[in-house]
Amino acid sequence: MKNMGEILKVSGVSYSSVVKTTIMYSFPTLCLLADLNDLKKVNQIYGKYFPSPPPARSTYQVAALPLNAKVEIESIAIL
Repeated sequence: MKNMGEILKVSGVSYSSVVKTTIMYSFPTLCLLADLNDLKKVNQIYGKYFPSPPPARSTYQVAALPLNAKVEIESIAIL
């Protein structure tokens, strides 16, 4: 999320310009979203960065991500 903020800043916008995100988790043996308590944690972190209402979001569990990353967030922002 901090990296996304830096990219937005360099582009001259902020988190409020983001209209859509896609979050991909790579946890082959543990799906974070299988437990609603974990979904609450994700939403708490997400809520710290985005104004209300937050942008639309899709969330997926994937088998693997490049460079052994655990989370990848793709976003679309209005410039």
